Amino acid sequence: MKPAAFEYHLPESVSEATRLLAELPEAELMAGNQSLGIAMSNRVATPDHVIDINGLTELDYLDVGNEKIEVGAMVRHRDIEQSSVLAETFPILSISAEKIAGPVVRNRGTLGGSIGEADPGGNYPSVLVAMDGEIELLSTDHTRSVDATDYFSAETTNKTDDELIRCARFPREPFPSRRTGMAFLRKKEAAQSWPIVSVASAIRVDDPARQNPVIEEARVGYANAADVPLRLKSVEAAIEGEPLSDHTLHTAGDRAYDGVQPQSELHADAVYKRELARELTKRVFQRAYDRATAEPIVV
Repeated sequence: MKPAAFEYHLPESVSEATRLLAELPEAELMAGNQSLGIAMSNRVATPDHVIDINGLTELDYLDVGNEKIEVGAMVRHRDIEQSSVLAETFPILSISAEKIAGPVVRNRGTLGGSIGEADPGGNYPSVLVAMDGEIELLSTDHTRSVDATDYFSAETTNKTDDELIRCARFPREPFPSRRTGMAFLRKKEAAQSWPIVSVASAIRVDDPARQNPVIEEARVGYANAADVPLRLKSVEAAIEGEPLSDHTLHTAGDRAYDGVQPQSELHADAVYKRELARELTKRVFQRAYDRATAEPIVV
């Protein structure tokens, strides 16, 4: 099947792109074209206008500051995966990008395209909600930042049709590089399929050099475990204030089982997803804790 007829636009600036979005009815943005092209070929999507933003270098940037990290909407998954700066300061994003589909998709797909599509099984949403991420949106007459927990809405987003994603932003605090471990795990049915459930976590300990360091703060986010990405503070609280142990891991897993709100689908019913959430929670916390307490490698 071929796409329905459409008009192609190639803006030279972000301001031109937002103007086109405001003026053109039934318009879609094309970023990495890893989802839109398939939807159009199958005529699931039939936009009258396609606005290609691949030439907008204003949106292709990575800014790691002392207080925050910004990743532009047009940064490719591969660039996030291979960023040495992110690997050192915010590895949870690099790890989640590494696990997206295959090399071809990662070479072309973008952060903004993934966030804009907002598939419940996507890799970035769990990271965004776990790490207090926010999405900056632009239109012809305003700029606004939306907390990730408010951006996603029942398998879609609260982005309006005239808005364009500029970047995703994450605070650096309260997770300094030295005392922090981050991890991302997911369960997939097949290599190229969407995750059935994915879990992102971060742990900060008091002193990695001591025996059995105490967890000062924990974060955990889930994707495809409800109709929106979830951060479950009750699960985080289960492991905070003491060293990680079998007891705290089991408590966290049980709270995850009770806290997620999954929907049944072809390859996994709701009960199976709850069991996955339980098990992945224990594994992701253990992995993050191991990384937080590991001795630094001296080269």
